[in-house]
Amino acid sequence: MEPASPSAETGSVDIHFGDNLEILEGMADGSFDLIYIDPPFNTGHAQRHTQIRTQRDQDGDRVGFGGQSYRTTRLSSRAYDDQFDDYLAFLRPRLEHSHRLLQPQGCFFLHLDYREVHYAKVMLDQIFGRDSFLNEIIWAYDFGGRSKKRWSTKHDNILCYVKDPKHYTFHYQEMDRIPYMAPGLVGAEKAARGKTPTDCWWHTIVATNGKERTGYPTQKPLGVLDRIVKVHSSPGDRLLDFFAGSGTLGQAGARIGRHCVLIDQHPEAIAVMEKRLAFAAPRVHKQPKTNS
Repeated sequence: MEPASPSAETGSVDIHFGDNLEILEGMADGSFDLIYIDPPFNTGHAQRHTQIRTQRDQDGDRVGFGGQSYRTTRLSSRAYDDQFDDYLAFLRPRLEHSHRLLQPQGCFFLHLDYREVHYAKVMLDQIFGRDSFLNEIIWAYDFGGRSKKRWSTKHDNILCYVKDPKHYTFHYQEMDRIPYMAPGLVGAEKAARGKTPTDCWWHTIVATNGKERTGYPTQKPLGVLDRIVKVHSSPGDRLLDFFAGSGTLGQAGARIGRHCVLIDQHPEAIAVMEKRLAFAAPRVHKQPKTNS
């Protein structure tokens, strides 16, 4: 397969506000070259992120670096419910649409965690076929609390399936390089070049006060989506994320010449994406109301 050529041209972004299942039903077969979704993980509780601002104040409510006192101001809070009576029944029709909507050479990524990923893989084997399974990527991170009752969970699972196991987009030359863990064993030349990633990706989460942070709950790092987009799509391709959240796929795709379609039913997500993706002049489409 020929490697992609990075494009400096900005792609386009279409944001759809509404129920993703209804919107997917109206889309034509084979409309997309790459689909990535990061659905709710069925954690059984609300996912919440609160943005705060801190400033030096000797009468503040928290102590920071060097023993300095800071006052905390709450700016905003966003949340969504992450609990389903039958999670697989919720997920299955959306996965079936994903298979239908892919181009013949297309790739599909499902981002979950340990709670449901094994059930989802069996379901995807049924929908795509077991021969269409390409990888289970482990995104590992080292941040947050530590359990004293079990091994602390510090990874997500990303399942990758292809429409046609003999012909699919995979631009090996577009892989980023990572350092060798033991550079002294491979020689100076290889150590300087670095190695290509495996199916275990070490990447930090989005920092609470980092520039990348949008304030939307469960936001995924741009670095993870950059890697997927560059290797599994080409300039001019159409990308879809129908649990778009903060719009990370849109940013990863549009800035290197991909055309991205993002769907979400939460007003907070739409507002975050409009602001984050302003560089691509996103078009926002509201789902027509139906008479019941």
